[in-house]
Amino acid sequence: MSAPASAAKAVADVTRGMLLATIEIDAPPEAVFRAVTSEEIVRWWGSVDTYRTTSWTGDVRVGGACRADYLPRDGKPFATESEFLELDAPRLLVQTWRYVGADWDPSGSVTTISWRFEPTASGTRVVVRHEGFADAHAACENHAAGWERVLDWLAASFH
Repeated sequence: MSAPASAAKAVADVTRGMLLATIEIDAPPEAVFRAVTSEEIVRWWGSVDTYRTTSWTGDVRVGGACRADYLPRDGKPFATESEFLELDAPRLLVQTWRYVGADWDPSGSVTTISWRFEPTASGTRVVVRHEGFADAHAACENHAAGWERVLDWLAASFH
């Protein structure tokens, strides 16, 4: 049996070092925003096939920080750390993104993620813009595929 098709779609523009990903979710923007900006992340972000989120802490305000810890299948934990740059709940969230302890990203580079939560007739369109990959073309492409997984996990959490 093959895996279900992804509802999320992402495209990487490696020459600009950025990607766009989107999905439609059958839930109001307030609920989707809360799922992305609270401990609810531990419930939905991840799978046994890839990695799972084991903890999330955050101070959701401009200038506030957050950290998420993950445990991948290989058993080598890593984390992400962020600072919130812009916040217009439940419409917009902009944050930095930096991996900590990820041996596949030893650079410690910082990228920026912009989340838009747009109301639709049936719920919310989520648009993620992840930028700052510079010349890391493979990382940009890999993150496009990763965002499709993440957004599918998010949508599935509302079913």
